[in-house]
Amino acid sequence: MKKTNFLFLFSLLITISLSAQIKDKKLDKVIQNSLETFDVPGISVGIIKDGKIVYAEGHGVRSLNNNQPMTKETLVGIASNSKGFTCFSLAMLVDEGKINWDDKVRKYIPEFQMPDAFVTEEFTIRDLVTHRSGLGLGAGDLMFFPEGSDFTIDDVIANMSKQDKKSAYRSSFKYNNNMFIIAGEVIHRVSSLTWEEFIEQRILQPVGMKDSKASYNRVTDKSNIIDAHTRTEGEVIQIPHDWSELANPAGGIMSNVSDMLTWAEFLMNDAVTKDGERLLSEEQMHNLWQLQTPLPVSKDNDYNTHFSGYSLGWFVSDVKGGYKQVTHTGGLLGTVTQFTMIPELDLGIVVLTNQMVGSAFSSITNTIKDSYLGYKDRNWVEKKGEKNEKWIAYNDSIKKAVYHQVTQRKAKHPITASQITGTYQDDWFGNITIEQENDELRIASERSSQLKGKLLPYNLTTYVAKWDNRSFDADVFVLFTLNEKGKAAEAIMKPIAPITDFSFDFSDLNFYRKD
Repeated sequence: MKKTNFLFLFSLLITISLSAQIKDKKLDKVIQNSLETFDVPGISVGIIKDGKIVYAEGHGVRSLNNNQPMTKETLVGIASNSKGFTCFSLAMLVDEGKINWDDKVRKYIPEFQMPDAFVTEEFTIRDLVTHRSGLGLGAGDLMFFPEGSDFTIDDVIANMSKQDKKSAYRSSFKYNNNMFIIAGEVIHRVSSLTWEEFIEQRILQPVGMKDSKASYNRVTDKSNIIDAHTRTEGEVIQIPHDWSELANPAGGIMSNVSDMLTWAEFLMNDAVTKDGERLLSEEQMHNLWQLQTPLPVSKDNDYNTHFSGYSLGWFVSDVKGGYKQVTHTGGLLGTVTQFTMIPELDLGIVVLTNQMVGSAFSSITNTIKDSYLGYKDRNWVEKKGEKNEKWIAYNDSIKKAVYHQVTQRKAKHPITASQITGTYQDDWFGNITIEQENDELRIASERSSQLKGKLLPYNLTTYVAKWDNRSFDADVFVLFTLNEKGKAAEAIMKPIAPITDFSFDFSDLNFYRKD
């Protein structure tokens, strides 16, 4: 009893401390410093503690095009924070007796196959949402990323068997979006609702997330919605929204700080709405946050963490020697977000941004979290700002060196255009074409409309694909293998710089000449 009272008193004092910080505008200053340090146009932040909203504010602008203010109601794509909703949906179907977590996927999707016959037969619904498939990081993401491809859910299911194994089944963590897309299809086939309909009718509406929608295209009022932004060749610019509707179960939900605080309150209230309606059994709510796939923890870490891993749609760990943390991040082209809960402290933190710098949301989240956990000011913005600056400079130096060599090589490249022009095919991604247009070579994907650009000489057998859409920051080396006649027979791709988003999984492609 004494220990309980002490913990309550400690939590109360910390709450009062943070409230004072907010009153004194210290948190406002941290957020403003983040906007400036990480060159982010707009950030919205929310905190809920003990069922009460402590903070909910927007800072900066929602778009560089109109300079309208970012507010707590501004809609943002929460990206992979949608995965928690997908798993909550599956748990609801478990409660209803329609599925079990350890049911085989082929029970509901008979055509589902993996590269290995044994894995195909054993693969479960739980496996779909715990990133332990044995496939590589981001395997197959080019089917939906960037937006503009013609791949369908049938293609996603069929192409899982064509991915390369990177590890043994259930042996290690490799983040995979396409498995969540397939999980969304399980929900559709079992419930007879589309994933979007299920999310809105069964979760968003009863929980009270009044402004949120299951996808960008379902937002009818776009008067208070962000534009996406990214740093492109040294300048932050506004870019078009980019997310394929195919991938909604992996990252499609649109929400805002106000609604995400409602989501946090609902989850930490054991899945009971403000109206007293229980949407999930206590057993299934408990299961959602149980570790499924372990992750390594460094000996020296920022929060005295002893364990970490992935549960059912969430990352879970302990912080400050025992408090359970449940969290996820999300990233689209031009948007990154973070959602964090420490249920034992009844604490939820939401940070939504409209620029692709994770250091911005983590600096703010860590600063807030520290104030509740009793850490002194650790200057997260300054520390992460310095690290981010070095990371950008490192990547820029790589790209600068590559394009310097391109300019040196262009006039005297030994491989002629006729040796590499033609059509090349990958087993799951389909065709790319290389053609000569006037005095330049062009490369283009037949199935992903935005992947097109110049093909520039780099060395004896390597070119650089410089994509027309410069916001991708994902230029690649294209390495050709010549046959005995001196014609290119095969080609593979390799990202130029490590900053390339893993969903641009070019390294998984193996092209063979068709003509």
